Amino acid sequence: MGGALIIVAMIGSTLLWSDLSNRYVWIAVAVTLAFGAIGFYDDYLKLVVGNSKGLAARWKYLAQSIVGLAAAFALLNMASTPLATDLHVPLFKDVAIPLGSVGFVALTYFVIVGTSNAVNLTDGLDGLAIMPAVMVSGALGVFAYAAGNTIFANYLLIPHVPGAGEMLIFSSTLVGAGLGFLWFNTYPAQVFMGDVGALSLGAALGTIAVIVRQEIILFVMGGVFVAETMSVILQVASFKLTGKRIFRMAPIHHHFELKGWAEPKVIVRFWIITVVLVLAGLATLKVR
Repeated sequence: MGGALIIVAMIGSTLLWSDLSNRYVWIAVAVTLAFGAIGFYDDYLKLVVGNSKGLAARWKYLAQSIVGLAAAFALLNMASTPLATDLHVPLFKDVAIPLGSVGFVALTYFVIVGTSNAVNLTDGLDGLAIMPAVMVSGALGVFAYAAGNTIFANYLLIPHVPGAGEMLIFSSTLVGAGLGFLWFNTYPAQVFMGDVGALSLGAALGTIAVIVRQEIILFVMGGVFVAETMSVILQVASFKLTGKRIFRMAPIHHHFELKGWAEPKVIVRFWIITVVLVLAGLATLKVR
């Protein structure tokens, strides 16, 4: 239930330090709490009720979908112009893919729900998920501050999103809460985040990325989350189609464990990969 402590620290700090008249703040808070509640119920079924399977996958996905779509429509309603819903491509000055309302809602839904489940899949070793989440959140905070400032946004050629600067506060609360959690979650862990933490943190990262219009950058910086998810998809697809497995076990961090890597080695190397990817993502602020 360490994830519940992360949420309490995040939401409490956000309410103390952010501008509560900013609607982006409330959307981020609501999404985090809602996905946390889904994860909490899943953990409750497993730990208290004794149902080893927890919340059935179809009901969990349905609940995530409802929250993801609600967030998508709320953010669409806040888009000031049709251009505000475009998908911006990094490394280029003026390349943006028009999405329209339907495309924007679909992309937002995919980013929030997809990132939530990706972080949940990654949360299989001590400290493996929380440190990449902390690093990605800190970098998204930089994008949020720049996007919320007209001068910086124009200079860096990124979308200017009025009010997005408050997401720096929200991102910082995730960084602080995550580091506090990591102190006790580092190998060998004394506390665990559970679904309540993993689902909420992933949804929070996805929401921030959509607000600052950096969805592609999120998937670059969160490459570890993407790799973990793709390993599961490929493993299942390969086994169903050919009867053979690509990896010894999925998600992919278990594959390396079965190859003989010690758990701390897997964790730290995945951290190193995230550092490189986050720096690559931040570099796109100037490489345009």
